[in-house]
Amino acid sequence: MRTLAFVLPIYNEQDNIPVLYERLSAVAASLADRFTCEFVFVDDGSRDRSLPAIRALRERDERVSVYALSRNKGHQVAVTAGLDVADADAVIVMDSDLQDPPEVAVALIEAWEDGADVAYAKRRTRNDGFFKRMTAGGFYWILSKLARIDIPRNTGDFRLMDRRVVEELRRYPERNRFLRGMVAEIGFDQRAVDFDRDARHAGETGYPLGKMLKLAADGILGFSSFPLRVISALGMILAVGAGVWTVYLAISRMVNPESVVEGWTFLAAGMFLLGGIQMLMLGVLGQYIGRIYEEVQARPLYAFAIAESGPRDPH
Repeated sequence: MRTLAFVLPIYNEQDNIPVLYERLSAVAASLADRFTCEFVFVDDGSRDRSLPAIRALRERDERVSVYALSRNKGHQVAVTAGLDVADADAVIVMDSDLQDPPEVAVALIEAWEDGADVAYAKRRTRNDGFFKRMTAGGFYWILSKLARIDIPRNTGDFRLMDRRVVEELRRYPERNRFLRGMVAEIGFDQRAVDFDRDARHAGETGYPLGKMLKLAADGILGFSSFPLRVISALGMILAVGAGVWTVYLAISRMVNPESVVEGWTFLAAGMFLLGGIQMLMLGVLGQYIGRIYEEVQARPLYAFAIAESGPRDPH
């Protein structure tokens, strides 16, 4: 029998964990004749009772593995930690708020058994608010225009990956991680499985606007140098425009001196405009330089405060 690991990042999901476990157990029971399943819970520094809840599950079920990060590191790092410790023929990553229905895992497995190395869940519909749908749609549109690789739209991290893909993903050491882009860059046979995304079962989202913007920046800056090319093009346009304007002013001064307005208002306004554009350019450059600085430090992505896996010691 082949092995299957579910990687489940946890952050303040105490009310969702019991329902998630029941539905995962039902899925595992339907696969029991073909697969040995493991549930890898990675607690990302939860502030509620999530960690005691998953440790209680482990007391009842040896299929449950519990890993707790030493502090909150973010969803992408928590998923990375789960992928690093998962040892299975295939790994399924899904969120723990039940917006990713566990039952869809069966369709992902079928695609894998049919030859796919990656089966990613593509949202046919999503039960989110208007603002979330609008911003998500805008982000994926921008990413599709800027990224150097084809990153599927309307997808998250809900996907199945073959062992070979997981091993390749472990070779990607960057700190500002955008996993769905990294998986797309790896290649192999990747197939979409359509599903209807549910509403969050309980609790509040772990991705408020600030974290969503950070994830969007990781996706765009990590897979596109387009902002740098825009800076170069804009600088060239401004330089040419400034040269033409200087020639025009010089000719106007010589041909018709009376038409030239004396004073510094226009000149000062132009200086402030160019100064603002330069600061914007420096800000974009700073984003890339800051990421280079973080990468060359080569610090560990995470540290485990708790790691409980495998058969439990009865003593």
